[in-house]
Amino acid sequence: MEATHKAGFVNIFGPPNAGKSTLMNALLGERLAIVSPKVQTTRHRILGILTEENYQIIFSDTPGIIDPQYKLHNKMMQQVRSAVEDADVALLMVDATDDPDSFSTIIDSLKLKTKKILLVNKVDLIEDKEKQAELVKAFEDKIKPDKTMVISALKKINTKKIVPAILKFLPEAPPFYPDEDISDRPMRFFVSEMIREKIYSIYDQEIPYHTAVLVQTFEELPHVTKIRADIVVTRETQKMIMLGTGGSMIKKLGMQSRESIEKFLDKKVFLELFVKVRPKWRENDTYLKEYGY
Repeated sequence: MEATHKAGFVNIFGPPNAGKSTLMNALLGERLAIVSPKVQTTRHRILGILTEENYQIIFSDTPGIIDPQYKLHNKMMQQVRSAVEDADVALLMVDATDDPDSFSTIIDSLKLKTKKILLVNKVDLIEDKEKQAELVKAFEDKIKPDKTMVISALKKINTKKIVPAILKFLPEAPPFYPDEDISDRPMRFFVSEMIREKIYSIYDQEIPYHTAVLVQTFEELPHVTKIRADIVVTRETQKMIMLGTGGSMIKKLGMQSRESIEKFLDKKVFLELFVKVRPKWRENDTYLKEYGY
């Protein structure tokens, strides 16, 4: 009897900072999605493709579900809604310390019609097993999932059990992507995301949220990849903070970004960064389109 092949789209939903990007990286064994303790780090829907002999799972890391305040936020929520429509399986991810009531409101708003796996993340933060069980039941009562799993994406607790659970719900289908593909995004996208990740780790307060990164040139030469990227901010004062005294902060950003990119490309990188001021870019359709939103 011929072995069946399964394939489908498994989309990860949840509030900001639930650990969605950390989970996708853990499941893929690749660092595709950027991670930060700050909320709203993920702005784009990113596909990560896991291909094995008998199955292909196309994971989708979506932006955290928020109440939009800017056109940028609206664009982010559009990506969440499109992920709802093409999901074969929905991974509903919640921080174990969150309020089950507020999470169920988020899930109700999605109007999911697909199989749901509830992932209660960060269980390592709740040592009392009895309390842990009560919390899980409270989430289950609100969400009514097809399956519930208690995990820690960061500590990789129970993460190896997630793929077998998904496969039970995945339809029989041929692969959607070639075996060697790990994402639908071009290399320029990952480079801009790695720079943005370092902005989140180096700069404080509102700076990361007012920042966009646009890779202007990506030139692959035999021994080096030359990259020129613009960092867009909304005010002149933010530009001064980005640059730092005597250019100290932009040098730090450039060095840390280059190290990440070299690791990802497995090649020497020459990186140039420029800071540009674009007032209210988060509200401007032309700029949002230019910056990939």
